[in-house]
Amino acid sequence: MKIAIIGAGNMGGSIARGLAKGSLIDDSNIIVSNPTAGKLEQLKKEFPSIATTHNNVEAIAGADIIILAIKPWLINSVVSELKVKSKQILVSVAAGISFEELSHYVVSPEMPMFRVIPNTAISELESMTLIAARNTTDEQNKFILQLFNEMGMAMLIPEDKMGAATSLASCGIAYVLKYIQAGMQAGIEMGLRPKDAMEMIAQSVQGAAALILNNDTHPSVEIDKVTTPGGITIKGINELEHNGFTSAIIKAMLASK
Repeated sequence: MKIAIIGAGNMGGSIARGLAKGSLIDDSNIIVSNPTAGKLEQLKKEFPSIATTHNNVEAIAGADIIILAIKPWLINSVVSELKVKSKQILVSVAAGISFEELSHYVVSPEMPMFRVIPNTAISELESMTLIAARNTTDEQNKFILQLFNEMGMAMLIPEDKMGAATSLASCGIAYVLKYIQAGMQAGIEMGLRPKDAMEMIAQSVQGAAALILNNDTHPSVEIDKVTTPGGITIKGINELEHNGFTSAIIKAMLASK
C-alpha cells in the first residue's frame, strides 16, 4: 500500500511522521510533496526512507491512497491538476471542504473519498481523528480506521457531524493546551519552576484522559472521588464555576463549529 501526502505543513508533516512511526505502512511506501524544500529536508532527516518531491503529479503516480493535507483554498487548483484515477482513494484533510465540493474537482466524482480531521498530536500517535466516508467499501473503511487508529484514536462519523466533532477534537486540543498553559502560569506564581509546572499539569491532563478512556466511568464520577467535603479541590472547582469555566468551554466550542 503506497501513500502520497500532498503538503508537508503542520498537518501533512504530522501525518507523515505518524505513518512512519506506525506499523501498517513501510517508510519506503510514503512519498510527501511540498512546493518548498525546508520542511521536506527536515522530514527526510528524521525518516530517511520517506520519499520527497516538489511535483504533486509525480507524488501520486502509483499511489493507492492520496492524502490532501493542504489549505482549503488550494483544493481546486491542486486536485484539478492531479487528475486522480478512480481506483485511487482520496483522503482530504482540508477543513470545511465537503464531499460534494470535492467531487467537482476530480475526474471521477464516484471515486472513494474520505474526509479526515486529525489533530496535531498525530505526530505523537495520540490524535483524535475524525473520519467521514463517501463511495467507500467496508474494507476500505476498516483499513482507513486501522491506519489512523495506529496514530491515536479514530472514529467514523456522518459527514454532517464533522463540524461539531472538529470543534471538540481538532480545535479542542488548543483549548486543552490553553488550560495547560494557564496552570503552568499559576504554578510559576506559586514558586514552581516553569518546566516543572508544565510537566505537572501535562501529566495531570494525561492521567485524567486515561481515567476516562480506560474505564467505564464519567467525569462527574472521577471529580467526586477527589472533592472531599470541605477540601481544597472543591474550593477550586467552585471558583472555576463562579468564573464561568464550564460556560467558557461550551461557548468556545460552539464558536469554532
